[in-house]
Amino acid sequence: MRRDKDNETASATSLSQTDETRDLGFGSVVASESRQRLLNRDGSFNVQRTGLNFWSSFSLYHSLLALSWWQFLSALTGFFVLVNVVFAFAYVLCGPGALVNTVSQSPPGGELLQAFFFSVQTFSTIGYGNISPVGIAANVVVTAESLVGLLSVALATGLIFARFSRPTAKILFSRNAVVAPYRDIEALMFRVTNARRNQLIELEATVLLAVFKEVGGKKLRRFYPLALERPKVVFFPLSWTIVHPIDEDSPLHGVTHDELLAADAEVLVLFTGIDETFSQTVHTRSSYKAGEIVWGAKFSDIYKRSADSQLLTVDVRRLHHIEPVPPRAEALDEASRR
Repeated sequence: MRRDKDNETASATSLSQTDETRDLGFGSVVASESRQRLLNRDGSFNVQRTGLNFWSSFSLYHSLLALSWWQFLSALTGFFVLVNVVFAFAYVLCGPGALVNTVSQSPPGGELLQAFFFSVQTFSTIGYGNISPVGIAANVVVTAESLVGLLSVALATGLIFARFSRPTAKILFSRNAVVAPYRDIEALMFRVTNARRNQLIELEATVLLAVFKEVGGKKLRRFYPLALERPKVVFFPLSWTIVHPIDEDSPLHGVTHDELLAADAEVLVLFTGIDETFSQTVHTRSSYKAGEIVWGAKFSDIYKRSADSQLLTVDVRRLHHIEPVPPRAEALDEASRR
């Protein structure tokens, strides 16, 4: 009973250390009142902003850069079709004789379809010569579409170049973090690897613990930095297991898994490094909720060794593999029996 009471006291004091209020940029209201995870696994934030009208907060350039590639290409395709439909209706409004088909007097597929395909040829500067504009109105529309086509191609080229030239990091995080034996104590661990063939150098990790504490009868979120065994690596060609030793100075010292669940704990992770290909700084982030931390487990070996070669291979499929380890008391008993 005395030991249980001492453990409860230690766990309570470990989550009430002096450096409690660290503003990470979420603000005191969001950090204290939001009950959702602050960071999703993909690195996005669970914060919404309202009160601004659409045009004051909308940036077409940033929105197009932030889209995924299939969304971006779909948006370009939709814009291309929409512009040509608009100009097709403009040609039709110019009158039945505005477009002359030198191959056939009766346009195949109807007048609107002929105008659409003529618009496509004008917009993309193909110009097969089978259809010609007649009259001032039709030629004015051709002039306007030529200008729109040139500007659109230039803007689309710039956007595609910007998307290709923008460096981004794609680091794979292990599905779970673990609390595993580490030297004479335990440690919080999770594993990462580079998902791309490029090289990252000067990779630095920052890990913080966010927990809810009851202060004055109100639950408030507090942030604690987690000291790492190795916060930075110069090269990152393989995988990296991030280790936070749970020693006497750790905010997790004496804290159980159930207490982390009750405190709605979240481990926030930020990686910053330099992309060797672009020589630019890249970053990525993620988090682990208390329910995503497995206690009494360790990561399986991620390396594959060849008998006839000295080459070491990282099997990324094993990044998430964990295996149970016996509790520390049982391990000590077994070691003493040996």
